[in-house]
Amino acid sequence: MGQRIHFVVDPQGWCCMGLIIFVWLYNTIFIPKVILFPHYEEGNISVVAVLCYYFCSLFCIGSLFRASVGDPGKLPENPKIPITEREYWELCNKCNMMRPKRSHHCSRCGHCVRRMDHHCPWINNCVGEDNHWLFLQLCFYAQILSSYTLILDFCHYYYFLPLKKENWDVFVCRHELALLRISAFMGLIILGGISRLFYTQLMGIFTDTTSIEKMSNCCEDISRPRKPWQQTFSEVFGTHWKILWFIPFRQRQPLRVPYHFDNEV
Repeated sequence: MGQRIHFVVDPQGWCCMGLIIFVWLYNTIFIPKVILFPHYEEGNISVVAVLCYYFCSLFCIGSLFRASVGDPGKLPENPKIPITEREYWELCNKCNMMRPKRSHHCSRCGHCVRRMDHHCPWINNCVGEDNHWLFLQLCFYAQILSSYTLILDFCHYYYFLPLKKENWDVFVCRHELALLRISAFMGLIILGGISRLFYTQLMGIFTDTTSIEKMSNCCEDISRPRKPWQQTFSEVFGTHWKILWFIPFRQRQPLRVPYHFDNEV
């Protein structure tokens, strides 16, 4: 979809990403089998509820995959520096390459990334200028999917009518309570962790600062937005069309903005 494939060789990142995929597979397989399909067949829920769950699941895994293998903004070996922006470029003291300000050298990946926010082991990739929007979508849809799963777990026992027939597999029927308890536990853990991360990311976009810039305390008036929030979000997502901010299956077109930054990172 217009992105270069970026693959990071990191066993720790593979384990973290594998754990996320396991949680996604678990809920995508067992929640429809235990709750959605049986209650749909007996008329307790509509087909819209089933489709919405699968749409959330699809968008979640789509944003995860693209954020993981997409190029976060790796600088080429011999970057072409526009004449009008040369004063906003600097030399990296780790890889001895020229880079625009607000870039950062990732020691784990071994190269500089434009407007790097942080290196995330859960996607086994850096979060930078070119995949930050996908990381935000991953956080958003992971929250939606976790909340949806928790609501279904609760409604299955306390709201929905009891099922009149058992048409499940023997394994699922015998271990229904254990399966749903595991699902609820994983949903609470994911929702709690992702919600805090998503809030931090949103505040960074509102203030037009990255996580690395906040930790290095390199910005004056760091809590004051420098641009309208619509502009900062449009720069991250690569479009002014707000409806496209929620769609991971598209090509991002970066908005051309100068690399001006008051202080060096």
